Amino acid sequence: MSGAEAHPQPASVLTIAGAALHRGSRELWAGLDLDVAPGEFIAVLGPSGSGKTTLLRSILGLQPLSAGSIRVGGDPVRRGNPRIGYVPQQRPLPPDTSMRARDLVALGVRGARFGLPIPHRGDRARVDALLDGVGAAHYADRRVGLLSGGEQQRLRVGQALADQPMLLLCDEPLSNLDLANQRGVTDIIDRQRHDHGTAVLFVTHDINPILGHVDRILYIAGGRFVLGTPDEVLQSRVLTELYGTPVFVLRAGDRLVVVGVPDAEAQHEHEHDHDDAAGAGGFA
Repeated sequence: MSGAEAHPQPASVLTIAGAALHRGSRELWAGLDLDVAPGEFIAVLGPSGSGKTTLLRSILGLQPLSAGSIRVGGDPVRRGNPRIGYVPQQRPLPPDTSMRARDLVALGVRGARFGLPIPHRGDRARVDALLDGVGAAHYADRRVGLLSGGEQQRLRVGQALADQPMLLLCDEPLSNLDLANQRGVTDIIDRQRHDHGTAVLFVTHDINPILGHVDRILYIAGGRFVLGTPDEVLQSRVLTELYGTPVFVLRAGDRLVVVGVPDAEAQHEHEHDHDDAAGAGGFA
């Protein structure tokens, strides 16, 4: 695979050992051990405030662990690691944003600078290849503020893949997208991991759009967690034990629905771990 040739990868792209995180006096989770192999797709589920986004921040070197260690490609975590790509939640850019689609992707190639990125030899070809890879070539020169949410999110994925990362962190990247764009963005990410061996850690409140792609699930709730395949984790018995209250996993056509999650009606679509109080949630 071309990605593996460019960046030789160890057996584990991401290694988390004995990790713990606290917010003030409250323990978000502790004793987390996780090895992520090249090309593996892991979904991270749980209620708002459970520590999902904080986990991503720790991998990015932005949030120190309370205990344990995290290594990416065999090396300790650090800020600005080009081995890691990051795709945030979709938030519409202002309509009057003057930056073009190709300029947004170019920030991943050239780095963010004041004003527009300064061109370098070969940069345009790389940007064009990234735009083509995420299906955005036909609107490359349009202003990003005039693009739909799905079109903007494709550009964010292209930006995240600029350095051919060995690990892609996705923080609710499908929120606020319609089903067609959810499928389109998911397919791009899935193709990247199959073609280039990029491992994916995908935080989401809704497992359904990605269920067919997921290898394992890390489900965090109430200071505890469970890790396993979708069939092992998405069971009424397992989630009942995790939450400490009766929870039922039901199938409605081709979708999974969780019934009985505590305070599910208070669930937020996106978890802002740095300031949210602990909540509860599920997926539907």
